[in-house]
Amino acid sequence: MNMYAHIQKSNFTLLIFSLFFCLISFGAQAQEGISWLRFEGKSGPGKGKHIVLVSGDDEYRSEEALPMMAKILSQHHGFTCTVLFAIEPETGHIKPDYQNNIPGLEHLRKADLMILFTRFRELPDEQTKYFEEYLLAGKPIIGIRTATHAFHYGKNKTSPYFKYHWQNPEGPWKGGFGQKIFGETWVAHHGEHGKEGARGLPDGVQQLNDHPILRGVRDIWVPSDVYSIKNLPAEAQVLIHGQSTQGMTAAAPLMWEKSAMPVAWTKNYQIEGGKAGKAFVSTMGASIDLVSEDLRRMYVNAVYWSLGMGDQVKPDLNVEIVGSYEPSMFGFGTYRKGMKVGDFR
Repeated sequence: MNMYAHIQKSNFTLLIFSLFFCLISFGAQAQEGISWLRFEGKSGPGKGKHIVLVSGDDEYRSEEALPMMAKILSQHHGFTCTVLFAIEPETGHIKPDYQNNIPGLEHLRKADLMILFTRFRELPDEQTKYFEEYLLAGKPIIGIRTATHAFHYGKNKTSPYFKYHWQNPEGPWKGGFGQKIFGETWVAHHGEHGKEGARGLPDGVQQLNDHPILRGVRDIWVPSDVYSIKNLPAEAQVLIHGQSTQGMTAAAPLMWEKSAMPVAWTKNYQIEGGKAGKAFVSTMGASIDLVSEDLRRMYVNAVYWSLGMGDQVKPDLNVEIVGSYEPSMFGFGTYRKGMKVGDFR
């Protein structure tokens, strides 16, 4: 082969590889706005950090809450955020009560933080494996509301991830993913669902007064009710207790006849064969709950704390909503029908 032919062959090979990688890149970009949303981080302390926010609950409108939080985190604080959704494959619509599909979970491989807001998911193993990889790496995780009962493997008992099932009956994963990672699984409604709200009472213990997650958090009232908590391990650090209110308005008086329950806490986790990691979870966080400025502040503070940036939490961090936000009332079947991923940009 002469030199000219050799150069031609080398150039052709280079062209083929270039086209191949362009197609891969185009395929990934083509899915953005169709299977997931990406909000690039602007300037701020979070520049260079990647957060994956996983929605997929059929009651508390996580598909509304997480894009709103992603906009705050990306535009005010510099974090790049990828938001995932429960999608019905046949239509491409976001369908929160479709339990078996959350595309884009491979983004967890390059995530610095996961924010999880799912409820009773029974995902195929090829999707759930990304959760397992993430936990083995000991990366931080924030759970919202129903994340304590994020998975339901009632049908697929042969799955290696049956251990995630919220009613897993025995062994080191008794109580499932929620109990293992966050320290609690689903128990019951402590408040009367749909009739009582919850007032957050930040813990007044001296050593918690300046906890980064509580910095600037003064008053939280939410319309979603208090969850029962009974299995929380002693090593969990409760930051906020919740008291039921006599009604669904912020002015409703407290129901002192009902006991207060933990509604926000931190906990370390470690799964078999994996590295140690840290978790934060709150049972407050329905899309309508996040109208509360101080609840948004608590979650933004928790992002900083989770990523080892607690010293950068100021009491006046910007938690203003970006653009419009008109959350739906929680409830089964109350999600906006026919919505596609791009509609939440």
